[in-house]
Amino acid sequence: MRSRAARWSLYVVVAILFAVACAFLSNWQFARNEQRAAGNALIEQNYDADAVPIGEVLSGTDDFDAQDEWQPVVLTGTYLTEDQLLVRNRAQGGTSAFEVLVPFRLDDGRIIVVDRGWVQPGEGDAPDAVPSAPEGDVTVLARLRPGEQLPASGRSAPEGQLPTIHLPSVAALTGGDTITAAYGLMVSEDPAPAERPQPLAAPEVEPGPHLSYAIQWILFAVMGFIFIGYMIRTEITARREEAEPDDEDDDDDELEDAPRRRTPPVTRRPRRRDRDADEEDALIDAGGR
Repeated sequence: MRSRAARWSLYVVVAILFAVACAFLSNWQFARNEQRAAGNALIEQNYDADAVPIGEVLSGTDDFDAQDEWQPVVLTGTYLTEDQLLVRNRAQGGTSAFEVLVPFRLDDGRIIVVDRGWVQPGEGDAPDAVPSAPEGDVTVLARLRPGEQLPASGRSAPEGQLPTIHLPSVAALTGGDTITAAYGLMVSEDPAPAERPQPLAAPEVEPGPHLSYAIQWILFAVMGFIFIGYMIRTEITARREEAEPDDEDDDDDELEDAPRRRTPPVTRRPRRRDRDADEEDALIDAGGR
């Protein structure tokens, strides 16, 4: 009995631990769903908003507000084409494309990185051709995006390239008052060049699968307790069946122990002799006298 109770207690502990893990994963998916919803709301609010001068959104180099992501801004100044960089392994156009980053010096002296779009990969470690940025004074319409972190794996890139849009790495190259909190995702340029990199696709506004995943983890936790309950119930039922006597065996034993009944002998009646035979015997007896 003690071993049985210990085994059942172990079953319950396993179910509780599984439920705790499911609850953790469910909460994580709920948090992801909230982040996705907030991001979608920000896109819907800012993506098609009216463009404003960059100074109204960014007054320094690191004062970017996350609520200004995707806000269109107007940049006026000149491209620093000699400091152009390529960001490798970007998922664009169904391939590992390169995004073209060109620092842009604003009229107030600050430098902001402009992502002009993407180009197809070439035969080697670089694209075969990259459309040049316009020379001289340019007015750029761009949407603000936060910078990216360097890869946690330590992945690097060849000279003139970056593994991610890591703005401090660009600032180390350009120096001066380079904005490191955000960059501009180019929409258009004036004057427009004859050829430009391919524009980046608009962000998708979808809820994603996070809410359904969260509900699934809750259901898994409930199913864990149901499964443990089923195992315990099955074991109890099996033990009860083992403890109950077998009725069929008892019936067989009773039949074997019961005295056998003897069948009474059958008494045969003598056959009645034929009447002619009796008369014949009588005549024989009379003649012998």
